[in-house]
Amino acid sequence: MIEDKFMRVLLMFDVPTKSKKEQKLASKFRNNLIKLGYFMLQFSVYMRICKGLSSAKSSLENVKKILPPYGNVRALIITEKQFDKIELLLGGMSFNEEKNNEDNFSLFDCLLEKENTSENIDKNDDFFEEF
Repeated sequence: MIEDKFMRVLLMFDVPTKSKKEQKLASKFRNNLIKLGYFMLQFSVYMRICKGLSSAKSSLENVKKILPPYGNVRALIITEKQFDKIELLLGGMSFNEEKNNEDNFSLFDCLLEKENTSENIDKNDDFFEEF
């Protein structure tokens, strides 16, 4: 059953950072992703491990609530088996990849029961101002 499998949610984004305000918004977006349980795979690519498809979709709904006003953000949900087929063409595994490997999934099992939500995010910050 797909609800019993670990899934990976990959977020890929390009957000403008030319002005100080844009830099601040981009930084807040990245910080909010971390609050939602995502970690950086590489620059502008963040990932979260979820247990089951419904958890992965719920995670994306929370990301939709914190999207920056400008830029491009794409998401991809894949199974752990599909993620294992990623071929690293240049460089090595990042620190986050090493710490979040399949051997540590038993830790995630109990942590994912209490799902991170967008309620952890400070809605009073400038990120949520109307433009």
